Amino acid sequence: MFFLTGIPPNTAYNANRREKNALEGPPVRMKILDIISPDAFIAHLRSQTKKDVLRELSERVEKNMPSMGADTLTSILMERENLGSTGIGDGIAIPHGKSPQLDRLVAAFGRSLPGVSFDSMDGKPAHLFFLLAGPAESTGMQLKALTRISRLLINETFRQRLMAAGDADDLRRIFQEGDDRS
Repeated sequence: MFFLTGIPPNTAYNANRREKNALEGPPVRMKILDIISPDAFIAHLRSQTKKDVLRELSERVEKNMPSMGADTLTSILMERENLGSTGIGDGIAIPHGKSPQLDRLVAAFGRSLPGVSFDSMDGKPAHLFFLLAGPAESTGMQLKALTRISRLLINETFRQRLMAAGDADDLRRIFQEGDDRS
């Protein structure tokens, strides 16, 4: 293939990106434990419906960020669910939303051993729920976090370890190990 500059366009683009990254320093990988507080892990969700799961997780967010009321966050998350389920399959749901009341990303994680119907893509109940909420203008940050969360949860061994965890401290340790490994 012939190129006017003598080099393929993608090669030049990638070289510019490498040069820019070299000037800015190494990229900083987002850590899950930077956005979720230790008491925002729930080993045994009591909820049996989608809305109740969102409410239970929202209450953990409110506990750590009182400016974000659980009722308001639950409504925001339900509005997002009405656009399409955040149940991505394999027992995973990643409900997420944005609010001008937030000034940073916040998260909560919950596990339901029996599972909850979440209108997941595969039609199966969800067991692992990772709530993510951020400021209205946080599209880039939120996408980074969603990508990071998805990369961890897509790993079957990681999911099995979460399902086998004894308590909230074990859940937190498993996420810490996931953060440290990648």
